[in-house]
Formats: sequence, C-alpha cells, structure tokens
Amino acid sequence: MTQRILILGGGFAGLFAARELRKRLPLDVRIELINAENYFVFQPLLPEVAAGAITALHAVTPLRRLLKGIKVRKARIQEVDTTRRVVTIFQGVQRRPTEVGYDHLVVALGQETDLSRMPGLADHALTMKTLEDARRLRAHVIERLEHADITQLPEVKREALTFCVIGAGFSGVETVGEMKEMIDRSLKYYPNVWPEEVRVVVVEYAQNVLGELTAKLGRYAAAQLEKRGIEILLGRGVQSATGTRLILSDGTEIPTRTIVATIGNAPSRVVQDMPLEHVHGRIKVTRDLRCEGHDDVWSLGDCALIPMKDGATERSDFAPPTAQFAVREARALAENMAAALAGKPMKPFRYKSQGALASLGARRGVAEVWGFKLSGFPAWLLWRAYYVAFLPGFQTKVNVLLNWVMDAVSPRSTVQLRSYTPPAARYVHYRAGDRVFEAGTRADGFYTVIEGAVELTYPDTHTGEPVTKRVTAGQHFGERMVLGQERRSGTVHALEDTKVLVLDREEFLKIADAFPVMRGYFQGYMKQTYDIDWTPGQR
Repeated sequence: MTQRILILGGGFAGLFAARELRKRLPLDVRIELINAENYFVFQPLLPEVAAGAITALHAVTPLRRLLKGIKVRKARIQEVDTTRRVVTIFQGVQRRPTEVGYDHLVVALGQETDLSRMPGLADHALTMKTLEDARRLRAHVIERLEHADITQLPEVKREALTFCVIGAGFSGVETVGEMKEMIDRSLKYYPNVWPEEVRVVVVEYAQNVLGELTAKLGRYAAAQLEKRGIEILLGRGVQSATGTRLILSDGTEIPTRTIVATIGNAPSRVVQDMPLEHVHGRIKVTRDLRCEGHDDVWSLGDCALIPMKDGATERSDFAPPTAQFAVREARALAENMAAALAGKPMKPFRYKSQGALASLGARRGVAEVWGFKLSGFPAWLLWRAYYVAFLPGFQTKVNVLLNWVMDAVSPRSTVQLRSYTPPAARYVHYRAGDRVFEAGTRADGFYTVIEGAVELTYPDTHTGEPVTKRVTAGQHFGERMVLGQERRSGTVHALEDTKVLVLDREEFLKIADAFPVMRGYFQGYMKQTYDIDWTPGQR
C-alpha cells in the first residue's frame, strides 16, 4: 500500500523536511506539502526587503520549483483529526472544506505573532514575520519621510521622524540597522528633513543586546548601533501603545508614529487545537521527533519543543527556534521516518550550533562561528556569504547577489508601492440565482442586504429538516461567524438582483463594541435567536 506523507507548513522546517524526505524515501511514497502561500520566504532577508536593499520578489522562491516530485497545495488549514488521520483544509475561491488523508503527518507550522497582552500594540505596531510585513514597513517609513518633509507642525514632524523597534534579538537588531540605513540614504531626497531630526530607538526588556551571542559581541553590536545614532533602551518593557505614543514599563513616553514589534511569538490556533500534548504552547515531541504518544505524527521547527538530551528541563536543553536548527531537524526527521517505514531503529536528534551571525546595517556585523568571534566588516561579509549559500534555488541566489551589487553602487529607491488588500467593509453584487455561499464553506463575513432579497436554507437544530428563510433589504445573515464559527451552517442564494454589505468579523466586533445601539441590538438578537448572552469578542 502506498504511504502518504503530509507536511503542514512551508517555512524552513517544512520545506527542508519535504526535500530530505524525498531524497530518502522511494518514489512510490506520496509526499504532499500544504501551505497558506505558494512560495518560500527567506526570513533572514526580510529586514533588507523592508529597507529596499532587496526586491521583495527576490527574497521568495516558488515552492513548486523547490519541491520536485512533491505535491504542493495552497490552502488554509482548519483542523487535524489524528484518530481518522485526516486534515481538513479550506481551498479554492469557494473556500470549500476538503479532507486530506495521511499515513504520517509532519507538523511544521512555526509560530505567529501575539501582541494582545500590551494594550494598543496589536493595533498600532508593525511586525516582521512575512513578506507583506516587510513591504508594508518600507512603504510606511517612506510615508513618514514624505509627511515630515511637508508638515508645518513641529510635534507632528517629531512624531513622524521617530522610529521605534521593540526587541533587540536578531530580528530586532537587523531590522533597526537596515531601517536606519534606508532612512540615512534617503534623506537627500527630503530637503526639509535634517539628520539630527531623525530619532531611532530600540527597546529591549533584557539587559543586553543580542542575548544569543556572547556579552562582548552584544556590547560591540550596541556600540555600533549607538555610533550610528540609534538609541538603545535596555531593561524596559512595553506598557501600551497609541497612534502617536509608545509607553514603556517605567512610564517613559516616546512620541512616535512608527512602532515595529519583533517580539510576541505565539503558537497558531491550528497548533493549539491539535489533539497533541503541548508545553508552553509548543508541541511536545520525543527525541526522535515524533509527537508524544503518536507513532504517525511528527513535528519540528518553531512549533515543536524538541529535547536535546534525556530528561531535558532547562531552556538550554531544548532546540532553539532558529533556521539553522530547523534544517538539521528536517534531516533527522527524514532519516528517522525512513527508518520507521523500513522497520529499523531510529536515532535521537543531536546537533550542536555552529554559531550565529547578525547584520547591523551599514556594512557592519557580528558573528560567532565554530568558537571564533568576528565583528565589523568581516562579520558582515561572512553573514552575506553564509546566507547566499543557505538560500534555496540557484536563481534566488543570483537574484539576491545582483540586488546586493546594485544596492552598493546605486542610491536607494524611495518609490512607494502599496499592495491591494480587500476592504474590510465592502459591497458585493449578485444576480438573481447566484449562490452567495453554501453550507460547509469557510465563513468570510457578516452580510447585510442593501437592495434585493436572498434565500437562506439551513437545517433545523432539533429535527434536522431544512428550513427556508427570506432575507430582504435591511435584514442580515451570517451572524454565526461573529460567534467564531468557522464554517457556514446554511446555503444562501440571491432571489433577485441583490446588493449586500459584507463586514469582516474583526471590523464587525469593533463597530459593535464602539456603538452601544448596535451592541444592544445584537445582544438582544443573539439571546432571542440562539439563547446566548453575547458580548463583542466572545467566541
């Protein structure tokens, strides 16, 4: 019987696990990878994308190009059923639920960003996790420079020219270094902005910069950043944020309109909901990378808690969530799965870090490799050489090298490009007979009929018999989505030419929370219709 290997996630862990498995398993073993995007993003290059040193498309590679002999499916993962050995996904334009079976499952979904513990931070901070995050940060910085160049209000100019980065780990230091270089090289195009008016700040809760490196290299990194005019505030956390202020834990208020958060890693909802054992939000695995209590479910990368020795208890006893370790975990997982399928003994995961590198911008870096410590220009060159070698795909390597060459001999571009995102509140038109949505598809919004009429068909909660309801102008449907329901329970067709207003869930909740009349109406409606004492945000 043909074995089916299903991999969830297309980051470092998922990509390299797929490639290593394909090398080691027979061709009749079917390997499939599911990812929300159809490309692999090389995350260490995101700060350079944000700074305009690398074109966004050159920091990513199509997964199908990298994964020969592996099926790639672009879809959103809904849930995992380890008893039935199926993963439910939403795919395609209609967001139809599809079940994908497996014999062995590899979970490599990484982590997401959660800034909810600090009031206002999730609403006002930019993040640096995805390609779109990097593109958005670049457009945002250019917008602040454009604004500062024309405003006549001193306080507005001060806020526009103050840039704050939260976190002084690798991501934070590389982001602030590249952002400062972009600003410095762009100022010649903005005659009303003087270098001394620009303020760049790094906020770090710990007492040192780049805590993953030695204290000496951390001090060097801090000194280099400060030499370039970057303020470093250590031993301070974030209390809250507004559209024009960052408030720190010691009460310090920084007037700013730019906050970049490189903190707040958290497990995704899908990982949290999996029927697997978790520790601090990460999947608990054994040393052979199988999930605790499951012989057919494996996990690696940032979402997995991987012990490096028997009886691991301390933080240093577990594999750190880095790309270097993810690649080695992928190789170990592939070897162990091949051994398991062949009935051979498996080996515990062992790996010692070869070192760490960080770019500080302005052709400076820090590195600790095989026990040797480097700083300055040599470390920066080593950083670039290492990541070029690490990049998957020959074309991507060439593209990045060409970008670096052009960046070295030409000025930074201040062209401001914005990608289109569908509005959270939008009108949608339907012809008579059109299907608006059908039962079982992914819920995508709350609908209010503006003109025309639709017919809603859903099963009675007691008898299961179909119930039909006509919804006309001024009435609404799809409110179960507001309660957190992921799938539609009914089917809706347009009875005549119809115009509806669609609100995304988060926007609906914000409006309901802000307007007492609307909140009161829906609290009464939810109580009468579903016998639920509802408040905005309740799932």
